[in-house]
Amino acid sequence: MRERSVFGFVAVAALAAGLVACDKKPEGGAQPSATPSGSATPTAGGPALSGAAAAGKTIYDGQCQACHSIGAGDRTGPDLKDLSKRRQKDWVVKFIKDPIAMTKDDPVGKELLAKYKAQMPPLNLKDDQIEQVVAYIDAASAAGGVQEKQEAVKELTGADFEKAKGIYFQRCAGCHGTLRAGATGPNIQPERTKKLGTTVIKNTLMNGLPGGMPPWGKIGVLSDDEMTLMANYVQMTPPEPPQMPLEKIKASHKVLVPVDQRVKKPETKRKWENFFGVILRDAGQVAIIDGDTKEKLAIIETGYAVHILRSSSTGRYFYAVGRDGRVSLIDLWPETPTLVAQVQGCFDARSVDGSKAKGWEDKLVIEGCYWPPQYVVFDGLSLEPKTVQSVMMKAIDGEDLKENRVAAIVASHHDPLWVMNLKEAGIIALIDYSKPDYPMVEKFNAQRFLHDGGWDWSKRYVMMAANMKNEMVVVDVKEKKFVTKFETGIKPHPGRGANWKDPQFGWVNATTHLGEPKFVVYGADPAGKPEHAWKVVRELKVGGPGSLFVKTHPKSQWVWMDSPLANKAEETRQICVYSKKEAKLEKCWTPFDRGRTVHFEFNKDGSEVWVSGWDKKGAMIIYNDKDLKEVKRIEEDWMVTPTGKFNVYNTAHDVY
Repeated sequence: MRERSVFGFVAVAALAAGLVACDKKPEGGAQPSATPSGSATPTAGGPALSGAAAAGKTIYDGQCQACHSIGAGDRTGPDLKDLSKRRQKDWVVKFIKDPIAMTKDDPVGKELLAKYKAQMPPLNLKDDQIEQVVAYIDAASAAGGVQEKQEAVKELTGADFEKAKGIYFQRCAGCHGTLRAGATGPNIQPERTKKLGTTVIKNTLMNGLPGGMPPWGKIGVLSDDEMTLMANYVQMTPPEPPQMPLEKIKASHKVLVPVDQRVKKPETKRKWENFFGVILRDAGQVAIIDGDTKEKLAIIETGYAVHILRSSSTGRYFYAVGRDGRVSLIDLWPETPTLVAQVQGCFDARSVDGSKAKGWEDKLVIEGCYWPPQYVVFDGLSLEPKTVQSVMMKAIDGEDLKENRVAAIVASHHDPLWVMNLKEAGIIALIDYSKPDYPMVEKFNAQRFLHDGGWDWSKRYVMMAANMKNEMVVVDVKEKKFVTKFETGIKPHPGRGANWKDPQFGWVNATTHLGEPKFVVYGADPAGKPEHAWKVVRELKVGGPGSLFVKTHPKSQWVWMDSPLANKAEETRQICVYSKKEAKLEKCWTPFDRGRTVHFEFNKDGSEVWVSGWDKKGAMIIYNDKDLKEVKRIEEDWMVTPTGKFNVYNTAHDVY
C-alpha cells in the first residue's frame, strides 16, 4: 500500500480491472462449466473443491479477489459468477494471458476497459494455472457464489490507532495519498474500502496485487495482527493531517557548522567528485563512500527514510530529503564528510534540488512536499527558510482537490528555473527563483497523477511519467510549452530515466513499468529525427513487472534495469541489461540471495555500476560495466537496507 520509489519505497497498488462483462456474450455461445466444486467460502452446502479448483482458489485469493467477486457484485472489475456460461473458454484464456492486447484489439475487451476504466495487468499465469482459476470460478459459481464474510469494522483508538496511522504513513500514503484519495495507487477511502470488507483487504495486504502492490504479509513486512489493524484502519475516516507554516519550519532549522566556519577549499585529498551517497533507509542514515577505494568515509544521521539525494551545482554538498520532510545538508569538502545544517519543511516529502543556473550555483534549495501541499525554498548554504508556497489548485479535469503532492523537481541548467510536477492536479509548473518569493510563473496542463522523470540528453525537454494514466508527458523548458503525451505501458516508472543515441532512431529515452514486464524505448530527438520524436520505437518483455529504475551512462554500452516490486521473490532480485548497439536484451541474472535488488548508479567515468541489495543485512554490489563481471561486494554491519545511491558528479550534472 505505498509508493515505492526506491528512496521512500512506498508500494504501488494497482487494483486491476475487468475480466468479463456481465451483460455480453460473444458469438459461438457459452462453454460448459468445469466440474463443480466449492469455493473459498462458498454458499452453504456447496460441494468440496477438486484439486484443480483448490489450486485455483489460491491463485484467485492472491491475484483476483481484490478486484473481482464471485456472486457479490462488481468491484474494480466485474463479478465473475457464471463466467463460463457467458464467455467462451478460449476467449477467457486469451484475456487472462494478455489482457492488454485484448483491451486494445478485441471489441468486448475494449468495452470492458471503457466500462471499468482501469487496465487489468498481466498475471503471468501458465496454461495449467489459468485452467485452475477457471475451475475454481466455475466451482464457486455452481455452489451459488462466494459468501464473503463482512466483519464489523473495529473502530481503533489509543495505541492501536496511533500504530495504524504510523504504518499507513510508512507503507501506504505515498501511493494512496495522505487523505487516501489515490494517485499511483487507487482510492482507498471508506466508501470504497467498506465495500471490500476486512477479509478482502487483509487478503490483499497478504498477497499483494499483480499491478505493483507488494505482498506485505508474505514478505514479512506486516504481521497478521498488523494486517488486521490496517484492514480496519482504512475503513475508518482518515484523520485530519496537520499543517506546516513558515513559522514552524523556521523553528526546526538548525545550523551545525556556520557557513563562515566551513573550509574554503577541499581538505580531503580524495577525488570527492567520485564519492557516492548511499541511503541506508531503515537506519535513517546516509553513508558516504569513496568511489575509488570503496571505503566508508562517514555515516550521516539524516532522519527517517531518506528518499533521494541531490548534489548541489558545484557538487560540494549533498541535499538529502526524507519521508519525514527533513532536508539535510552534507558538506563533502572536509576530511570527513559532515552534516552542516538541517530543516523540516513538510511532514512528508519526496523531492529536493538546488539552483543550477549560471550565477546561482549553490545559492538556493527547493523542497517539494507530499504533505502539506506546498513547496519550500531555503538558502542553499544554511538551509534558512525563505518562503513557503501552497500548490493547492483544481485538477486539469476540473476536480476540486484536497491533496496535491509535489512528486518530482528538476533544476534547469540554463535558466533560473525549477521544473516541478504536481501529482494530483496533472500540472507541470516552472518556478522562477530569480523573482521575489520564488513563484510559479508557468503551469502546463499535462496529465493527472504525475510521478517521476527527468531530462532528455540536451536538458531542454523534461519527460515525466503519469503512471496511473500509462503515459509519459513532455514539456519544452526552453520554449516554455507543453509538447505532447504518449502511452508506453502499464504504469511507466523510469526514475529519472536513461538517454542514449540509438543506431536507428537517434537520441532516445527509456522507461520500464510497474504494471507489466515491459521495457520501452521512445524517440527523443525532435531536431535530428523528428519522425520518431515522442513515439515508442522499441519495446521488449523483461523479467517481471514492478520495475522502478533504468540507468545508463554516455560511456556505457548497456541500459540497466531492475524489478524490485515484482510479486515473485526471484524476480524482485533480478537485474537485466539491454544492449544499446544490438537493441536487444543481453542478459538477466540474480546478484543477491535475499531481500530485493534495486537502483543503479555509475561512477564518474562510467566504468562501474553500483546496485543495492536491499535487505536488513544489505550489500552494495559493484560491476565492471564493460564485461558485466562483479568487481566488489560491500557487506558490512552498517549496510542496513541500502536503497538509492548517488554519485556526486553524475548527480550534479544530471548524467543519466
